[in-house]
Amino acid sequence: MAIGEAAKRSGVSPRMVRHYEGLGLLPGVARTDSGYRQYGETDVHSLRFIKRSRDLGFSMDEIAELVGLWHNRRRASASVKRIAQKHLGELEQRIADMQAMQRTLSHLVHCCHGDARPDCPILDDLAGSGAA
Repeated sequence: MAIGEAAKRSGVSPRMVRHYEGLGLLPGVARTDSGYRQYGETDVHSLRFIKRSRDLGFSMDEIAELVGLWHNRRRASASVKRIAQKHLGELEQRIADMQAMQRTLSHLVHCCHGDARPDCPILDDLAGSGAA
């Protein structure tokens, strides 16, 4: 199938299909005599795997490693789990950081009168004076 059909069936844009191919996440794709890429069901399956990995927030390096493990039938699941655990820890840290930002911003919004006066604890905090 042509790139447009592979993209449609996998839920990935044609531009991203080419990008993933360029990164080596897809094995060498067959080409017609005129140079057009031809994708098969295996390629579509791989694109879905990559898309799902991206949806879960894995980095391109992590996805490359996961794709390699996915294709390696002699892999140890411990290798896959290690990658997923590391990513999970990073997600948990980002969530904690965002929750801290939310608490701080909520406090600043609560402290701001939001009236016609120029005094504003939000701006004071952003300027580093910490008046809140």
